[in-house]
Amino acid sequence: MFGRKSNAADPRPQSAVSSGVGIAGLVGLASWILIARQYGMDGPYSALAACAACGLPMVIWSLLSDKVHLRASTGIDWKNPNPLKETFDISVVKLAGLWATWGMIACVYCIGRWYWTGQYQFSMEMMETIAPWLLLVSVPYVLMMDRYFIEPRDGAWHLGQFLIGAGDKKRGGEYDREQIFHHLRAWAVKGFFLAFMISIVPGGFGDLIRLDIAELANNPAAIAFWLIIAMFVVDVQFATVGYLLTMKPLDAHIRTANPYLGGWVAALLCYPPFAMMYPGGPLHYEVDIAKWDYWLQGHETLLWIWGGILVALTAIYAWATVAFGLRFSNLTHRGILTHGPYAWTKHPAYVAKNTYWWLSAMPFLTVSGNYVDMIRNAALLAAVSGIYYWRAKTEEKHLLSDPVYKEYAEWMDRNAPIPRAINWAKRKIGWWTPEQGREHELGPELEPAE
Repeated sequence: MFGRKSNAADPRPQSAVSSGVGIAGLVGLASWILIARQYGMDGPYSALAACAACGLPMVIWSLLSDKVHLRASTGIDWKNPNPLKETFDISVVKLAGLWATWGMIACVYCIGRWYWTGQYQFSMEMMETIAPWLLLVSVPYVLMMDRYFIEPRDGAWHLGQFLIGAGDKKRGGEYDREQIFHHLRAWAVKGFFLAFMISIVPGGFGDLIRLDIAELANNPAAIAFWLIIAMFVVDVQFATVGYLLTMKPLDAHIRTANPYLGGWVAALLCYPPFAMMYPGGPLHYEVDIAKWDYWLQGHETLLWIWGGILVALTAIYAWATVAFGLRFSNLTHRGILTHGPYAWTKHPAYVAKNTYWWLSAMPFLTVSGNYVDMIRNAALLAAVSGIYYWRAKTEEKHLLSDPVYKEYAEWMDRNAPIPRAINWAKRKIGWWTPEQGREHELGPELEPAE
């Protein structure tokens, strides 16, 4: 019903990331987990070492196999470096803009009280440790790379020009305020989400290292629980590496950060301190509920099936992050993915995550039997899912400015199982007429769905 006779005449657009990158990262991460379990290294620094074990193989694969540093999208010409004397002044101004940006992020960290409590304290400790070294290394890095950039005057340079009073380009000056806004948005994303990712790296990793496998014997719920933790460890490790390695030589830089306020609001509502679905928040949907294993206890076959489904959903969620390789990041465009789960749906992580929540929390059941709580919990989780739908739409709005994503989205409507199923359902209920959707959904060379 949703398939097509042949894809030969309509190949999937090429992905910006190869499958080998993610596989290399998985091998490195799994190797470190085995070493850490062998020697009982379950602390936060071992968790950070796991990021290195995950990221280093991906960097090596990207450079040696995919040769990402040679792509035109990096904006780098390695064969024709400019003399240092020609780029030195540019680099000085850029460093001024870069350091000012880091100073603003540091001020936000200082002002935000949540950064100095709970799990965030580990992030701040790491930031304080690395800050002097980052300042030191940035000087030779910027001086060297500016010699190879085709256009070294990036957003940091424009911010530096603003700081030295060079004047707005629209008024005959030097700096372009749009470049500055792009630069600040990109670093706001990195500053906000990197602190969060580092804060949650130790938790799941430590639990996984301390796991006593003997305790899982013949307990389907416990096996599912620990496999789910393992999948989340994979997700967190890959995501953290993605935020750390936002670099042009790896072609993993931020092309654009989402310029739409709605996109930022939708994303930030899902993360502390703005998250609305956490305990105490207006969308907290876990009042008087018990998890899936409570309701299915005594039914071993159902426990195995239900647990297997939850593990599969979490694996898809982790796979969606692994597919990014070095490029995971919220609210940014760092290259268009078309492989792995992104060949099935444009938002595999959101689909998997929200389905998991419904099946795991079962908000429509309460231990008290209170129908009001059942209705309220289900309605609030529906609102949470609605926020993720909103996120998906704002992300698409942002990415559609890139012709590559537009081509990918149109290919997905013609070929991918989930978009085709949705479009088929829309036609059946009259939400999508052939006149409105034929060109976008099927394409001129395709036969209609049966």
